[in-house]
Amino acid sequence: MSSSDQSTSEFLDVQALGWQATLAWFATGFLVLETVTGLAITFLPFSLSVQLAVVIHSAVGIPALIPLLWYLWRHWRRYSTASWTHVKVTGYLALISTFVCLVSGAVLVYQAVLTTRIGYGWSKIHLVSTIGILASTLPHIVVLLRRHLTIPDRPDLDLAIRRHGRGALSVLVVGLVMIAAWGGMAERVTFKNELPEDYVLVYGEDRPFAPSLASTTTGQAIDSRSLDGSESCGRSGCHEQIVEEWLPSAHRYSAMDAAFQAVQKVMAEQNGAESTRYCGGCHDPISLFSGTKNIFVEDLTSLQGYHEGISCLSCHGIESTDVRGNANYVVGQQERYAYELGDDPTSIFLSDFLIRAYPWNHSETLSRRLFKSAEFCAACHKQFIDEEINQVGWVQLQNQYDNWRKSRWNHPGDPTRTIECRECHMPLVDSSDPASGDPVDYNRSEDDGKHRSHRFLGANQFIPLLHDLPGAQKHVDLVEAWLRGDIDIPEIADKWSKGPAVPIRIIAPEKVASGETIDMRVEITSNKVGHDFPTGPLDIIQAWVELEVTDESGAVIFASGRRDNRHFIEPGTFMFKVEAVDRYGNLIDRHNLWEMVGVRFRRALFPGFSDAALYTFACPSSVGGEPDDIQSDRTYSIPSTTGKHLIVDAKLLYRKVDQYLLNYLMGEDSGATSPITTISAVRDTIAVTAG
Repeated sequence: MSSSDQSTSEFLDVQALGWQATLAWFATGFLVLETVTGLAITFLPFSLSVQLAVVIHSAVGIPALIPLLWYLWRHWRRYSTASWTHVKVTGYLALISTFVCLVSGAVLVYQAVLTTRIGYGWSKIHLVSTIGILASTLPHIVVLLRRHLTIPDRPDLDLAIRRHGRGALSVLVVGLVMIAAWGGMAERVTFKNELPEDYVLVYGEDRPFAPSLASTTTGQAIDSRSLDGSESCGRSGCHEQIVEEWLPSAHRYSAMDAAFQAVQKVMAEQNGAESTRYCGGCHDPISLFSGTKNIFVEDLTSLQGYHEGISCLSCHGIESTDVRGNANYVVGQQERYAYELGDDPTSIFLSDFLIRAYPWNHSETLSRRLFKSAEFCAACHKQFIDEEINQVGWVQLQNQYDNWRKSRWNHPGDPTRTIECRECHMPLVDSSDPASGDPVDYNRSEDDGKHRSHRFLGANQFIPLLHDLPGAQKHVDLVEAWLRGDIDIPEIADKWSKGPAVPIRIIAPEKVASGETIDMRVEITSNKVGHDFPTGPLDIIQAWVELEVTDESGAVIFASGRRDNRHFIEPGTFMFKVEAVDRYGNLIDRHNLWEMVGVRFRRALFPGFSDAALYTFACPSSVGGEPDDIQSDRTYSIPSTTGKHLIVDAKLLYRKVDQYLLNYLMGEDSGATSPITTISAVRDTIAVTAG
């Protein structure tokens, strides 16, 4: 045998040993298993099997890192001195791709287990390196196999290759069997998407949720478990900050609101339980879609719906809306991740890991461009009553959407001048949340480190404290600052003026003679409100001007807008409100909107517009008043003194619920009263000269 033949024979001996080595076929089998499961994760649709593949892919990959890296190092050492051929080139490419794939995979598993999200850059690297492995390893092995299998008189090499193939195949089969077996044993959550057998369909079988316009993608019920569980979104720090913001928000307590519950009870007693579905689409969607608002149910709000109101999934599950209002939206039942509904530590760990390691279904189904539009908000922030409800005809109620649409804040096609609902009511806050960043908005970026606040700051400074919600005091403080216009929103600062949301000013003569009649007014301007001020159910909301005129000693000369010791506002006060009436002309004063057919009085401010409270009283000229019995629009006499002043104090006050309704709903003995916020305050002086 020549020296070259001997060298070739020795090389083939090394090849045979290499092929049949346990570490070699394990490495090949592992790479094939990881490649197959990885491609399934990337390209197959969301399913339980694919989710379990994610777990197996990660669980097998991490412990296999050390033996695989050891094999790669040994393989490189063995053949690093071989002559350069296309086999060696593809081998090096496979080596580099495999190393990058292993490192990026380890980083992704680390992020999925110990952080709140995976890095999409690392995810792309992992996918590209996988494709690199396929593109380099396949030609590398195919060429070697073709060469080895054509060599005569080397049955040991042929046997080694076959053993290698069987060993690698066994690793692949074991992995796939593990996924299949786990999938067979895994407990599948079966949702009961059925209305109760005794559910009353008074509005027709094709309208199970009427008179609300809300619907589901199937037109059928949705199991309450599909829409609840909002606090789990903050689990393991994922959306912890957003959940904290949501907990004291009006969206969260929309169903547990004591006033809502009391009104709903009255509505059910008068019109039947089915009529309360009208309110459910916006206030209580979980109960509505699960069939709780039924005549035979004592509690019209389910346990889940009561505590969550507008939950994360009942809002983020909406797939389409219509600007008609009255909850005219369609919500879908989102497919939940494996173990997401479990409450044991293992289930919690697995579901959290899956959502972070395999986030595409989560983000694609729960984050839509629709959510950024004013039309999305319009589904609930626009309301009407029609003949189906009041038995008479159509009446427009609150309508924040069209107020905004027709206002100076809306410039279609020009986002640099438009202020939309979310920009104002969901201002940006510093965030480490996985949902931070947004490349879609013209003034944001993917890595701006901010998310939109889910406090939905508005005008309810009553219910969070009444129900002692988590973070209630902080939330109420923010609501009051919001009402005053004290909260800066940098991203839209160039679109509106600084200062109060609704400023007031006193227009009065600079000087008057004692004994002279004084005509003055308080002007109120809607400066930074995107819709009518006030807005919402104006039959219960109150905003009014409180005016007090005193002399320099503090004696009251004139007063208007005061409250008595029972918290009622005195008659004759300048007030923004609606006086709605029923078909008989009776005042709608118990929020019994189902009886409303029209209004006899309405006062509200359109964005950018002003109104004025007018006052007339006499400048005092002599002693003789009764300051201990202060009444509205009453003049009190003081000595005529040249060079003295009258001091005029005006305030624009606001409260969420008027006292009469609170007394009716909760009882006068309850002591409940809505807190009052001073939106604006101003002082002026009037010089008094001799008559």
